[in-house]
Amino acid sequence: MGRYRIRVATGASLFSGSHNRVQLWLVGARGEAELELQLQPARGQDEEFDHDVAEDLGPLQFVKLRKHHSLVDDAWFCDRITVQGPGACAEAAFPCYRWVQGEGVLSLPEGTARLAGDNALDMFQKHREKELKERQQIYRWATWKEGLPLTIAAGCKDDLPPNMRFHEEKRRDFEWTMKAGALEMVLKRVYTFLSSWNRLEDFDQIFWGQKSTLAEKVHQYWQDDEFFGYQFLNGANPMLLRRSTSVPSRLVLPKGMEELQAQLEKELQNGSLFEADFILLDGIPANVIRGEKQYLAAPLIMLKMEPNGKLLPMVIQIQPPNPSSPTPPLFLPSDPPLAWLLAKSWVRNSDFQLHQLQYHLLNTHLVAEVIAVATMRCLPGLHPVFKLLIPHIRYTMEINTRARTQLISEGGIFDKAVSTGGGGHVQLVRRAMAQLTYCSLCPPDDLANRGLLRIPSALYAHDALRLWQIIARYVEGIVHLFYHRDDIVRGDPELQAWCREITEVGLCQAQDRGFPVSFQSQNQLCHFLTMCVFTCTAQHAAINQGQACLQMTITWHLGRRQPDMVPLGHHKEKYFSGPKAKAVLNQFQTDLENLEREITARNEQLDLPYEYLKPSHIENSVTI
Repeated sequence: MGRYRIRVATGASLFSGSHNRVQLWLVGARGEAELELQLQPARGQDEEFDHDVAEDLGPLQFVKLRKHHSLVDDAWFCDRITVQGPGACAEAAFPCYRWVQGEGVLSLPEGTARLAGDNALDMFQKHREKELKERQQIYRWATWKEGLPLTIAAGCKDDLPPNMRFHEEKRRDFEWTMKAGALEMVLKRVYTFLSSWNRLEDFDQIFWGQKSTLAEKVHQYWQDDEFFGYQFLNGANPMLLRRSTSVPSRLVLPKGMEELQAQLEKELQNGSLFEADFILLDGIPANVIRGEKQYLAAPLIMLKMEPNGKLLPMVIQIQPPNPSSPTPPLFLPSDPPLAWLLAKSWVRNSDFQLHQLQYHLLNTHLVAEVIAVATMRCLPGLHPVFKLLIPHIRYTMEINTRARTQLISEGGIFDKAVSTGGGGHVQLVRRAMAQLTYCSLCPPDDLANRGLLRIPSALYAHDALRLWQIIARYVEGIVHLFYHRDDIVRGDPELQAWCREITEVGLCQAQDRGFPVSFQSQNQLCHFLTMCVFTCTAQHAAINQGQACLQMTITWHLGRRQPDMVPLGHHKEKYFSGPKAKAVLNQFQTDLENLEREITARNEQLDLPYEYLKPSHIENSVTI
């Protein structure tokens, strides 16, 4: 006879407990035992009890559980179950971290990560095959719009699998803050309804309510050329700026601008000429809002970098040349102040469109959703890559589903308030999708391609590269625990299926843009996984936190720190069992804490601190 000590942990979120009774079985290599007890799990509680088993079960493989109900199926969120066996047996952990519903029997395998095996009689192999078959019925692909990445098949948030839904605290906060944001906009509209705006200072009438320290800085410096250039390096959208390798052909200089031509050539020769080209917006139809036609520009901005690191605008072209305007007007810093300010405002307007739709929606949200759906369809819970990635896909399917039904849907916020709404936004994302490359999602490649390496004033670039290195070290630490050689990578059928699912299915045959269809080595796998984690965490933080404008209110609520925010690398779920994986995660957290101190010390020396990529500000997944 052996005595087993069982600990059952229930989630801490609202409604995680259950009034239904829960029945447990222990399954070992040599036998199975039903435990003569029935739990009623309470929210946030660990329930511990001892149980004597007559037979020798051998090494524990599974805990099976079943929730009984008579009238009401009261769902239970089970965190994990741990079992201490008789004698000197090590404690076995059985991660769950999901909702238990219905009356079916749920089998939780022991938490040690395992690759797929060839033995069809192996109980773990049978479990993972059954799990994937069930998951592929639950997590299905859908096409939201042709030419865009595939999405989870869910017409609304209620269609989502329960384990992909917001927890109750998150749901309440999200919905209440969106209502608060809408109310703030109504109040501002009423407040300004009877007064016309005749001076720039009249904008102060809407600059109240929710705002951040950074928003105050923007309010103070938004007209300055220095701040205008700074935003391309370290603002909400640092993804468009590149070092010029030639003067762009679209920049047609009329007669009388020989001095500007000489200045551009001089900066080009010195390697200090930069550009931001919004040509992706050219020809996108503009919205009509409350009967008023809106307008879109596709500007080109040329900038020069001073020896002190300041980036200053030299010339703005609002639209590219076309047959009716072969020499479009150019705007210069020497123009009348309001004319120059208006040109810069058009650039900022265009930047908002690409920031929101290309670099935020497509390159983080939709790519993260493809990773999430493919992970649930192709990797069983025992797979080490599943255990690595699952904390980084929390809430992503629901926030994206809400966006498709409230933000970018027909009649949604974009249609009501944004100049690319009314269909232009979909065309723009489709264009951006055709240009989405694997390299563009990997900062070492992307920053090198854009000529932005080793620029002291490029704070996004510096912090992004440091984070990439730290995430890569973490990923490599986990991968090398399970893939000791390249041939093990090549021979993992679940991993290879996951790779194909992302590139060929979710990203719609993206192999011609550099995305892999197979992994041939440890290095290739590590690079891809680093991209996945970086995209779902750091890159989304860099792009999302800088939103300060519905265009001032709605995006502020979307960009603010969330009450249930989980910082990068600090998830509480223990998916891995064993000290080696725990040591890798601990080192990851230490590396992030060291970077936090570095960034804090640097920012103390800056007039305008760059905080978007402070590890404590980076959420562990795309949740907003």
